Amino acid sequence: MSKVYLSLARKSGEFHLQSTNSAGNTVDTDGSPDIGGQGNGLRPMELLLASLSSCSAIDIILIMKKQRQVLDDIKIDVEAERVNVGNHSEFSKIHLTFHFYGEVKEEKAKRAIDLSLDHYCSVAQILKKTAEITYDFDINDGR
Repeated sequence: MSKVYLSLARKSGEFHLQSTNSAGNTVDTDGSPDIGGQGNGLRPMELLLASLSSCSAIDIILIMKKQRQVLDDIKIDVEAERVNVGNHSEFSKIHLTFHFYGEVKEEKAKRAIDLSLDHYCSVAQILKKTAEITYDFDINDGR
């Protein structure tokens, strides 16, 4: 079992918060404007989607190295739907669009995404408990 340590501190504004990990890296979050947030960071639910896309991107980069694909860049767009469940809301649908840049074979890209979302990405495994996760992808080989 591994442990993770974070520290959270209030910054400027009522809901502007900053989380710091043990390496000193930071991420800012803020509340939504309807409760008084001022846009000084990602909202917590947006941060969850950023965690999903970055977790999957890291997996895919590693998998494509093993597949000997020439991946020059990767970008991911995420769109999600939330539903109210009692006093909170949760994601019910999440769709990721992967954009691959480089000499990447279509079947290798699909395999890398499937391995990430179905087996390796811990964030995806957590989110699948409430949300249907779907994807599509495109490849831009520079030609």
